[in-house]
Amino acid sequence: MGEAVARVARKVNDTVENKADSLDLANCKLMSFPVGVYKAVRSVTEGIHRISLANNELKSITSRFVTTFSQLRELNLAGNYLHRLPEEITSLLHLRAIDLSRNRFRRFPEPLATVPALETIDLEENEIAEVPTDKLASMALLRSLNLRANPVGPEVRLLVRPLVPFELLLSPEEPVHP
Repeated sequence: MGEAVARVARKVNDTVENKADSLDLANCKLMSFPVGVYKAVRSVTEGIHRISLANNELKSITSRFVTTFSQLRELNLAGNYLHRLPEEITSLLHLRAIDLSRNRFRRFPEPLATVPALETIDLEENEIAEVPTDKLASMALLRSLNLRANPVGPEVRLLVRPLVPFELLLSPEEPVHP
């Protein structure tokens, strides 16, 4: 445990000292975003454009996280235990890419449909069966939606260009055996 805490502290210090535009806390065994980090990065939050919290043990992302890092362009939350996102995610006006693969989403996180700059959404390996196709079709900048390894219904498979202006990635259909 102490080793993981020290690793987080080192990575946070690197970001602050170098005024880096990214904060990489992947593989740090985090169960929640450390409250102390907010204070530690206070002087550089506006400059942080990329955060990776991949492969931790996060069960939720708080509204404080989203509002603190308001300038995010890329957010990697892959490999956690997330099943929902806070409504405040819609305030990330510059967010272009979000990786939510290998989590526990049962529904498409609908707040994402109103994030204006979003170009790439990765939801591979979740438990999503239904997708708000009408909302997705109205996302002007969305270029890629990865829903591979999700139990999506047949209506999602009908989403092809020109109905939707983005690339939809799905797993091959399982053959139906009588």
